[in-house]
Amino acid sequence: MTLEQLVIGLIRVAGSLPVLRWAFAGALIAVVVDFSDLFWMNALKLGGLGNYQAFDKWLDLVYMVTFLWVALRWSGLAKNVAVGLFAFRMIGFITFEISQARPVLLAFPNVFEFWFIFVAALNHYWPNYVLNRDRVIFWLVVLTALKLGQEWVLHGGQYLDDFTFFDAMNTLWDWITFWE
Repeated sequence: MTLEQLVIGLIRVAGSLPVLRWAFAGALIAVVVDFSDLFWMNALKLGGLGNYQAFDKWLDLVYMVTFLWVALRWSGLAKNVAVGLFAFRMIGFITFEISQARPVLLAFPNVFEFWFIFVAALNHYWPNYVLNRDRVIFWLVVLTALKLGQEWVLHGGQYLDDFTFFDAMNTLWDWITFWE
């Protein structure tokens, strides 16, 4: 294990823990921290990550397990769908680990992540919203479409593979100053 793997791994684990206290805010933190390793791996020069995709998928398990831990306290359809989506992603994870083929990640999108954030937001902001069968189907279609778009950017088009932290800051700065 390189020092770079250790540093990024510790950042990712630490970023996964807030969800155990604050489901919605913690989930957003975990997702941002998960995404940040794309930038850290290009900014840090501490020995590299080796096979980044495998490294990333193993670290994803940390936040996914914390999400599952919280979701297991839910009830009804919210909990059942969360468990099913987690199992679906685990099938994709194992298939990816065996094949190392990035298209597998498109075939098994991590809709569990988006479902968790959606339900955590409902519980936080709209606790009286009732998830019935029709609403679950509707929201799963919406969330799956959004997640497939994200997976395409990351794994299909691989648009962020060479995007560094500094590139992101420059792009953000250019966007902010464009409006002045």
